[in-house]
Amino acid sequence: MMTAYRSNGESVVLTVDKPWDALPPDVIWLDLSFPTKEEDIYAERLTGIEVPTREDLRDIEPSSRLYADERAVYLTGSLVCYADTPRPVLTDVAFVLTPACLVTVRYDNPRSFDLFAAAICRMPGGVKSAPMALLKLLETITDRTAEILEHAEVRGDALLMKIFGENGEEGRKHPPKSLQRLLGAIAEHHRLVSKTRGSLASLSRLMTFVTGVESIKAEKDTKALTHSITHDIQSLSEHANFISGNITFLLDASLGLINVEQNGIIKIFSIASVVLLPPTLVASIYGMNFKYMPELEWMSGYPSSLVLMVVSAVIPYFFFRWKGWL
Repeated sequence: MMTAYRSNGESVVLTVDKPWDALPPDVIWLDLSFPTKEEDIYAERLTGIEVPTREDLRDIEPSSRLYADERAVYLTGSLVCYADTPRPVLTDVAFVLTPACLVTVRYDNPRSFDLFAAAICRMPGGVKSAPMALLKLLETITDRTAEILEHAEVRGDALLMKIFGENGEEGRKHPPKSLQRLLGAIAEHHRLVSKTRGSLASLSRLMTFVTGVESIKAEKDTKALTHSITHDIQSLSEHANFISGNITFLLDASLGLINVEQNGIIKIFSIASVVLLPPTLVASIYGMNFKYMPELEWMSGYPSSLVLMVVSAVIPYFFFRWKGWL
């Protein structure tokens, strides 16, 4: 789908069966979402540039992701998509800055694009130029990334409460399946933060390149905005690293809980074996059936041996309770 956005925020969906002869001068953003081959050709005719294909976006070489020629500046950034689902992904988006307009090519639906499309009409005075449209879009992407990190931090706090219980209460028991689900939730949390860190690294490289673009430096109000976006990305990267460190703590705490649960089970069996060892010893002695064992002739020999076995089991039990081992 091709959508053209005017400087006042109005949008027009373009179709190849009813093409424009030329791009109107007030169109500052041309968004290609899941474009077909015909739409690529149509966009190239309108803008006079070569539109990046899906294969071009997958190229990981820095020289293929950030470069300029005599007609346009080509930028490719990785953005977080489906951040509100258990399976967030990184999707590559092309930003092509031409003298007339900004062209974006994407094969996914990052939410930041919808947010920017809705915000254009609310911007005072609208968006007057393609460089400003690029920077405003990057600013929206940065704001959306900050929102993702805020949700990730809240999610991390919720996981921490699940691990240690409300108010850090002691003695909280975790069934094995609960611990498995907890490890799965930590893995999903790590996936989101990892994808966000990758996106921020990509945006940081992109902004470094954008800072040196002549068409952007020539704009009157772009310097301060460029500096602000770069600073925000740097701050978000540091915050993402902090959240990543917390994930390591969450994982270590979860594995520690699993070890505590396992040690508790082993302790029960160990204490049970020690408590039952003296009765077993008594029973073993009187099971020898030697000829000269006076207790075998007693009338009270059998109940006395039972009492002796019970007492020999009770004494270690209360000793362990006194020591606090139970």
